Amino acid sequence: MLSGLIQQFEKASTTYATAHGVERDDDWFVLKLQEEMGELTQIWNRKTGRGRRKGMTNEEVALALADETADVLGHILLFAHRNGLDLAAAVERKWRFRPEEG
Repeated sequence: MLSGLIQQFEKASTTYATAHGVERDDDWFVLKLQEEMGELTQIWNRKTGRGRRKGMTNEEVALALADETADVLGHILLFAHRNGLDLAAAVERKWRFRPEEG
């Protein structure tokens, strides 16, 4: 399940980096993840009244929250992929999830 999603994020990220001359070195992956967490925090602050709305409606804030959460997910997957991490195994181990029997 995760491998297909990782490949989609990898393709999009590679395309973006090529188009904008971004070098995706080891540091970039963790720094970009941190940047996206900052953006998620910023929109969360807007949603919870801890930050200026800048004219955003509730619907726009909700959409931005979903978008920034998607960015964080994507960059977590890119970071894991870059570092050869088996997230599926880690989730099973840490969260005690077991594959569904079918």
